Amino acid sequence: MNALSLVPMFMVGLAGSVHCIGMCGGIVGALSISGGAPAPARPVIAIAVARPALQTTVQANVLRVLAYNGGRIGSYMLAGAMAGSLAGAGMLHLASLQVAGYWLANLMLVALGLYLMDAWRGLARVEAAGNVVWRRVRPLLKPLMPMDTPFKALAVGGLWGWVPCGMVYSALLTAMLQGSALRGAAAMAAFGLGTLPTLLGMGLLGTRLRTQMQRRPVRIASGLLVLGFGLLGLLRAANGVSLGWLDALCVTGHP
Repeated sequence: MNALSLVPMFMVGLAGSVHCIGMCGGIVGALSISGGAPAPARPVIAIAVARPALQTTVQANVLRVLAYNGGRIGSYMLAGAMAGSLAGAGMLHLASLQVAGYWLANLMLVALGLYLMDAWRGLARVEAAGNVVWRRVRPLLKPLMPMDTPFKALAVGGLWGWVPCGMVYSALLTAMLQGSALRGAAAMAAFGLGTLPTLLGMGLLGTRLRTQMQRRPVRIASGLLVLGFGLLGLLRAANGVSLGWLDALCVTGHP
C-alpha cells in the first residue's frame, strides 16, 4: 500500500462525515458543554479583565476536542488492524474469497452513498446488528461523564469509535482486504483523518456547522461522491482488468 492508495479512503471519510454529524453530534457537542455555560453580557472593562480566563477555556475545549478525535481514530486503527490481520492469517488467501470480499466492500460503498442521500436506508440494518458489541461498550462511558479533562475525552473517543456505524463497517471491509494488520490500520487511519475536519469543526463551532452539514444538497453531494467510489470499484471488478488511472480511485486492493 502506498500513500496514493490511501487518498480514496480519506475522501470517503471526508464525504461520509455528514453522517458522523448525526452519529457523533451529541457527544461532540458535550465537549463544548463540559467547558461551561456561556457567560452573561459584561461591560467592556470586565471583558478585558476576563479575557485570559476565556482564552484558557477555549484552549481547554480545543484540547478536549483533539483528544476525543484522537481516541476515536485510534479505535478505528485498532479495528482496522484486527480486520487486516484476518487476511494476514490466511482467511482471504483464496482467490475466490478475495474477489467476493472486493465486491462486498464496494457494494457497501454503494449502499453508504445511497444512505447518505437518504435514497435507501438498508445500511441502518447493518448498524442495528452492531448493537451486540455496543451494548457491552456503552456502560463504560458513564464514569467518564462529564468530559471535563482531555484524558476523559480521549477515553470517550476510544469507546465511541465502536458505536454501530455503517460507514465505519464499509471502511473496515476495505481494511480487511489490505492483507496485514499494519495496512489495515493505515487504511482506517486515512478514513478517520477524513472525518476529522468536520468533527473538529463540530466540536469548536457546535450547532452552526451541524445545521449546514445536514442540509440536503450537502448530503446528496457527499453521497454521490461515495457512490462514485463504489461504482468505480464494481466496474473494475466486472472488467477483471486494470482501468489505468482509475485504479488510483479504487478503495480496495486488486480482486
